[in-house]
Amino acid sequence: MASIYSVSQVNAYIKNMFSQDFMLMRILVRGEVSNCKYHSSGHIYFTIKDEKAAIACVMFANNRKGLAFTLKEGQRIVAEGSVNVYEQNGTYQLYAKRITLDGTGLLYQQFEEMKARLEEMGMFAQEYKRPIPRYAMRIGIVTAGTGAAIRDIVTVARRRNPYVQLYLYSALVQGEGAKESIVHGIEVLDEMELDVMIVGRGGGSIEDLWAFNEECVARAIFACHTPVISAVGHEVDVTIADFVADLRAPTPSAAAELAVFDYRAFEERLCGYKGALLSVMEQKLQRSRMQLEQRELKLKLLSPENRIFHRRQRLISLADKLEQRMDSLMSDRKHRLSLYAQKLNGLSPLVSLERGYSYVQNQDGQVVRSVRQLKEGEEIRLRLLEGSAKAVVTSLLPEHGMPSVK
Repeated sequence: MASIYSVSQVNAYIKNMFSQDFMLMRILVRGEVSNCKYHSSGHIYFTIKDEKAAIACVMFANNRKGLAFTLKEGQRIVAEGSVNVYEQNGTYQLYAKRITLDGTGLLYQQFEEMKARLEEMGMFAQEYKRPIPRYAMRIGIVTAGTGAAIRDIVTVARRRNPYVQLYLYSALVQGEGAKESIVHGIEVLDEMELDVMIVGRGGGSIEDLWAFNEECVARAIFACHTPVISAVGHEVDVTIADFVADLRAPTPSAAAELAVFDYRAFEERLCGYKGALLSVMEQKLQRSRMQLEQRELKLKLLSPENRIFHRRQRLISLADKLEQRMDSLMSDRKHRLSLYAQKLNGLSPLVSLERGYSYVQNQDGQVVRSVRQLKEGEEIRLRLLEGSAKAVVTSLLPEHGMPSVK
């Protein structure tokens, strides 16, 4: 009679068979992602399918550290792992340990890995970025000699500044030998001691732009002594060269706008500066003239000649006042003298003599005021108006009488 096995035994047997198949222990499976679910435990459950079949997959949380991107529906991937049986329900599935994007996705993953590595090395650090000269006159260009990129750069440069000098290194920008050609172009132009350098090309697929994601190109830009503007592809395209360069431009035309200063705007700005400078100078000259006039006036006021003039005027004024004062005093004194003269005149003996009076002197010349001072027979002198006369006292009369004179 045939042996009877339980479901567990059958599933265990099949699991053992899978475990012993060396091909299934490490297998690479390519397909499209569907039914992708991130579990709260950290595990990722998804399905890989192609046009004819599908296989369930799981990536455990401890293997997710090697996943450099977010797994999404519709992605083309290559999953590396082992195929084994889940005993509880008897289904087999792929236990993924490493997942990479297929085709374009693989290039994108390589891009992310290189970006992370170079960033960790410090090649994207802001402190290494050099400023782009504001008034560059000698500009180097590393790009294809024929193509839209160089035409756009030349057109913009001629429009903005017809006097700028452009130095082109015609390099391969895609395909075999492109990265070596770009590196050589950077090194050649760097030795020419230019003001700034534009490194780039027109748009394209990630495969077309891949030369600008090569590590050797990134290192050449980083080691370049000339400031570098990266202008690769269109605005949405980003390459490793963009992160290493001193400045990223979204397009080659934009790179030319950044590198070549607008000569007409520069002239207008200079004219504005000139006008402002002349205005400031005129204001300063006017202020200086006013200060000079004020100081000249002050100097005149403080000059010895002016001080002598003012002192002379003051002396003249004082002399006038003194003369007026003297005239006033003289007039007052004359008036007082006249009064005194009149008073003295009134008291003068001559006035009395004019009235008929006279005065008597004895022999000693003393004025005789009283009859008691005389003696009979004494000689006396009579003072009259127009002279004097001598007389002798013959008699002395009573008080109210008059003596007779001989």
